[in-house]
Amino acid sequence: MFQTETYISCLFPEILAIIFSYLDVKDKGRVAQVCAAWRDASYHKSVWRGVEAKLHLRRANPSLFPSLQTRGIKKVQILSLRRSLSYVIQGMPQIESLNLCGCFNLTDNGLGHAFVQDIPSLRVLNLSLCKQITDSSLGRIAQYLKNLEVLELGGCSNITNTGLLLIAWGLHRLKSLNLRSCRHVSDVGIGHLSGMTRSAAEGCLTLEKLTFQDCQKLTDLSLKHVSKGLNKLKVLNLSFCGGISDAGMIHLSQMTQLCSLNLRSCDNISDTGIMHLAMGSLRLSGLDVSFCDKIGDQSLAYIAQGLYQLKSLSLCSCHISDDGINRMVRQMHELKTLNIGQCVRITDKGLELIADHLTQLTGIDLYGCTKITKRGLERITQLPCLKVLNLGLWQMTESERMR
Repeated sequence: MFQTETYISCLFPEILAIIFSYLDVKDKGRVAQVCAAWRDASYHKSVWRGVEAKLHLRRANPSLFPSLQTRGIKKVQILSLRRSLSYVIQGMPQIESLNLCGCFNLTDNGLGHAFVQDIPSLRVLNLSLCKQITDSSLGRIAQYLKNLEVLELGGCSNITNTGLLLIAWGLHRLKSLNLRSCRHVSDVGIGHLSGMTRSAAEGCLTLEKLTFQDCQKLTDLSLKHVSKGLNKLKVLNLSFCGGISDAGMIHLSQMTQLCSLNLRSCDNISDTGIMHLAMGSLRLSGLDVSFCDKIGDQSLAYIAQGLYQLKSLSLCSCHISDDGINRMVRQMHELKTLNIGQCVRITDKGLELIADHLTQLTGIDLYGCTKITKRGLERITQLPCLKVLNLGLWQMTESERMR
């Protein structure tokens, strides 16, 4: 009887492709250089499923896009752009995701030359920090990218309400929109998005995620528009929006689909605003009111009464104490993440209450809680599900954690 040895080179290409699919992107490229059999197996589309190609577009490379298409790659991030953007669009007609974040030299003219016909496959477009982009480009996008679902415009500081009108006119399948630091955007533009000006545009009524971070011109009127028109919204980021107040929370409190609300550094939100949220029909799973210095222990009582289904709660630098923790913990059975960093009034008593009642916690931030001691920390480390503990100013040895 003859005994044969089996080598990896004997494996069927389909088996090799399965193995290669678990490699990181660099190693996927390296195995293609081993031999012809590995190269053929590594080019199987299943190996590259979901991979985003990261490219520096410099000199011409005729084999680049045929190679990407052979592997089935449909997501591209442009790290630097020294050639025309049309080079990408023409080379990848089935592109699904295009990330141009940080391409500072991209202009309306360059984008206009690339988007000259319908691109039905494109679902995701990231133009964050493309600071030369204006409303003119949004007109092109609204005209030719009708199937777009995600649009990132963070840091595009030349976008105005007119641009939002164009988006509301053309992008009826949009699910996620990021307008971070779009300083010219105001209530009028949010009215366009919400379909409040139907004579001009129907609005983006399919939106599920909206980011208004640092949009300083927004007021409570924007929240009224959002609550009336965008009833599918699940995630809303209003961090650093200084123009919104407690009154705006009345509008948000009726948004039954809203799951996550970020009010970080909204200076005019107080305990009263949290009361409005808690008295509504919200089913929030995540709430961030960090650095809202008008929020104190009374807010925790309201949260326990009406927002007790929260899984994540961030209260960093809020004026809360052990008393507020005591009012809250007995009702928050689903809470998994609690961030109370820089809450300088919290002591070991508060940590003991957390350890006794919030038994599902997987993560807690205690950075800058200067009144806690080793005793309180030892109680926290006994939480059965705890995986993440941020102490910052505190450090415990491994032996101390294991006690």
